[in-house]
Amino acid sequence: MTIRRRARLDPGQVRDLRGKGGIALGGGLGGIILVAVVLLLGGDPSQIPAGALDGITVGNQQANDLSQECRTGEDAAERQDCRIIGYVNSIQDYWSGALDGYQLAPTTFFTGSVSTACGQASSAVGPFYCPNDQGIYIDLGFFEVLESQLGAEGGPFAEAYVLAHEYGHHVQNLTGVLTGGGGQGAESRAVRVELQADCFAGVWGFHAVDTGFLEPITDEQIAQAMDTAEAIGDDRIQEKTQGQVNPETWTHGSSEQRQEWFRTGLQTGDPNRCDTFNADL
Repeated sequence: MTIRRRARLDPGQVRDLRGKGGIALGGGLGGIILVAVVLLLGGDPSQIPAGALDGITVGNQQANDLSQECRTGEDAAERQDCRIIGYVNSIQDYWSGALDGYQLAPTTFFTGSVSTACGQASSAVGPFYCPNDQGIYIDLGFFEVLESQLGAEGGPFAEAYVLAHEYGHHVQNLTGVLTGGGGQGAESRAVRVELQADCFAGVWGFHAVDTGFLEPITDEQIAQAMDTAEAIGDDRIQEKTQGQVNPETWTHGSSEQRQEWFRTGLQTGDPNRCDTFNADL
């Protein structure tokens, strides 16, 4: 998936705090494998275990200015951050038309750690959505971790899937779905919330080209996104980090479930087909 070269980007939808935070937990992004991934692709920074952020220092967080570097699709072809801006623009363009009352949500780039209305968080927790300030937060180094430590193939549509999943949580927040408890387990509410966000990501993918920002999605790119969904399933992560699988502690769903619901959205393009709360998982 590539950004159309003549597309006009809106960097105003992204804040760039890279270089403004502290040092990532565990001495770098590798910590994502060494600690429990509480926030992987959607969660609440307040759930981070006590002491997990000891030693993390958050900087003054004055935003960098991407307005001169990321203007068009040509810039997106040269720089990852500009490409991510294009995805954010496309995702929000779709939901602005699909959901009455949709409110634009900023994505924040950071390195090391970041302070949010949900608390402090480090790169080790992965991308996340904070409902308290309606913002998405991501260390772009996460995509390297997906490939080098979680075994994902990676690729442009894989990156877009990650962002679209987080904006799925924003849609859930606006519609009231994020209220209430989450729990744990293969059929828990937490898992159903995450699987619906996967489905919403697929729904955007179905309509992505129509937003005018993206070139048509290829079968290879779809396969890369599916591979990423598999890599971040609870069972896959547990097996890799713990050597065993325990469905009773799942919070995001299995690899198969995540692929299934992302595929449902991608094939139908219909948010109404994303009712994971009444589905038989």
